[in-house]
This record gives sequence, structure tokens and C-alpha cells, in this order.
Amino acid sequence: MLPLLTQPPRAQRLRSDAQDNRDRVLEAARELFSERGLDVPMREIARHAEVGPATLYRRFPTKLDLVDEAFSQELHACTGIVREGCADPDAWRGLRSVILRIGELNERNRGFTEAFASTFPGAMDFTAHRREMLRELGRLCRRAQDAGELRHDATVDDIIAIFTSSRSLAGKSVRARATASRRFSTIAIEGLRARPGAMPLP
Repeated sequence: MLPLLTQPPRAQRLRSDAQDNRDRVLEAARELFSERGLDVPMREIARHAEVGPATLYRRFPTKLDLVDEAFSQELHACTGIVREGCADPDAWRGLRSVILRIGELNERNRGFTEAFASTFPGAMDFTAHRREMLRELGRLCRRAQDAGELRHDATVDDIIAIFTSSRSLAGKSVRARATASRRFSTIAIEGLRARPGAMPLP
């Protein structure tokens, strides 16, 4: 006899639906904050997420709650990219991945990051986060140099300079900026590659 197909318990379905709604709200918030800053009305975020205002306020009672959680997710995404790159057994491939993906992340969230920093200065202490990321990147760079793939005179500061420079790329849309970021990052990666006869860095 074939087993009967049963629905998951109602409480489990509700938890799944609630998580799905929360994820959609955060995704919509990050997208709108990046495009238009933090002045986007909560009701518009709810419409973009295709949830009711009551659902939005049940998950995030205030706009600051929503902004704070959305920005925390951006930091988490950045940390995840660096850790995944560092975990790659091929250090050069991992470093290339970090540069490309952080560049794209910067372009997607540029407006959100700038708006958050100007609206809530001092809301978060990035010192510990930055210190940890620099330490991880430093180890990854040394591994890539030991493998003979990263030029010996490259430093972590060069990687940070690439991230910083990519944030100035022009583009009318997030997609256009992301495309420009991939192109810029690829050019920068080729400049970091170890090769005979490369001009020494000043």
C-alpha cells in the first residue's frame, strides 16, 4: 500500500509562511533603500514585497527595526563572501571570487550603505567587523602569493583600494553599475596576477 501524502502541521506551515514573508520584506527593503534611500514609505515596501502593511509591521514594528536588520544582512553577506573565498583550497580562485563578488555587492547596496551611514552615524561599530575581514583577506593573499599566483608586492591595502575605487563607478541603474563593477574588478585582478616581467608596484 502506498503511504498517504499528508500536509505538514499547520503551525509548521505558518512558520514557513512567516519566514517567507519576512525574507520578501527584507529583500524589497534592501532593493528600494539602494535605489531611493531610506525615505521610502513602509507601505510602499509592503507593496513591493507583496505583503500587507499589518504583516510588515508585525515583523518590523518600526522603520528603524527594518533598516537595522536589512543592513545587518548586508554585513552578513559581505562576511560570507570573504569566508567562502578563504575556504577555497585554490587561494587565487578564492581571492578572485572575493574581489568580483564584493565589487558587485558594493554596487547593489551602494545607495543603501551611504544612506544608512549618513542617517545613522555611529549606529554600528564596524571596527571589529573590518579587523576580522582584513585578517581573513591577509591570510588569503599570503596563500595566493605562496602559490605563485598573486604578485609578491601586492598587499591587502591594494585589495581594499579596489573595493573603494569600484564604488565610484558611474551607472544609471544597479544592473549597469554591477556590469561596470565586474569589468573593473576583472581588470584589477589581471593587474594583481603574478607574471614574469611585471612592472614593480611603486
